[in-house]
Amino acid sequence: MIHQYAARRDALRRKIQELDLDGYLVLHPANRFYLSGFELHDSQCNESAGCLLITAGGRDKLCTDPRYLDAAKRVWAEEDIFVYRQDRLKMLLGFFKKSEMTRLGFESRSASYETYKTLAGDIELEPFQGLTEELRKIKSQEEIELLTDSCSLNHEVFSGIEGFISNGVSESALAWQAEKMFRENGAAELAFAPIVAFGPNAALPHSIPGAKVLEDNLPILMDMGGRKNGYCSDQTRSFWNGKEPADFFQRTLELVQKAQRLAIESVRPGMELKDLYRVAYDFFAGQGVEKYFTHGLGHGIGLETHEYPGIGPKSVGLLESGMVITVEPGLYYPDWGGVRWEHMVLVTDDGARVL
Repeated sequence: MIHQYAARRDALRRKIQELDLDGYLVLHPANRFYLSGFELHDSQCNESAGCLLITAGGRDKLCTDPRYLDAAKRVWAEEDIFVYRQDRLKMLLGFFKKSEMTRLGFESRSASYETYKTLAGDIELEPFQGLTEELRKIKSQEEIELLTDSCSLNHEVFSGIEGFISNGVSESALAWQAEKMFRENGAAELAFAPIVAFGPNAALPHSIPGAKVLEDNLPILMDMGGRKNGYCSDQTRSFWNGKEPADFFQRTLELVQKAQRLAIESVRPGMELKDLYRVAYDFFAGQGVEKYFTHGLGHGIGLETHEYPGIGPKSVGLLESGMVITVEPGLYYPDWGGVRWEHMVLVTDDGARVL
């Protein structure tokens, strides 16, 4: 993988050179990981495991603190590691100046005001959004295989979890069982906290599992994902707990699944993102239920659960071959619950492939 990280940095470097920057400061943890293989997570929200300085000249630097030095040396040449201690930002500023960085691009979405204020004193800072994300949106063959494997694990967990769905189980207990199954079967961690919702709670798209216990004749909505070998999965299923699904649930499930099929069948490279959303929305509108479709159709997925592109009514951009997205229409009714059905989908040269 080391050569792949170097190739990614070279691709970013070409953008830096085109923009006439001396360097580019990578602050977002997932971008740092994508470009170096170093640490995906920061330990606390007020700390940083480090940043990358991608230089126009080709001598890139990994900046971190002493806690991460040994880990950094496993993926990076020690002579190109800068270790900061106290006064992290002031030490970084001094290092950048010593490295003759006079015009430095940075990831504006990941820079705090404190970071900007400290560094902007003696260096010309240029804010940018999406330079690394533009590279990440198209998955390599290796990434597609890793995402497929992560998705397969998700399917295994969904198949196995059915044996734990019974009257009296709580939402939180079922969520905990899902988490254990992910970890016991190869996931390093969860991609996000599982969503398990019974009855009217299923009308909350991001419901938090609680003490509510399962009873007969209730809908169940489960949305879960794991992170395996660095890549995330994300899938949602809706079930009915009882011998015969209620008519309102069955009709809603059929509408949601048909909207999903229509959307997936419509996927083509070059398609406007917002037009893919409209496929599902217009179908729901034709059935008179569009007001119950309250969120976007999906999102990109990879190192993070939510990546570019977002697929909603105002999304700007095009579908491209090699993107991996979710397609997850849903309908939500506060009086009884809701239904969502989600697949991970690879955009291919001539359509789509469900992972």
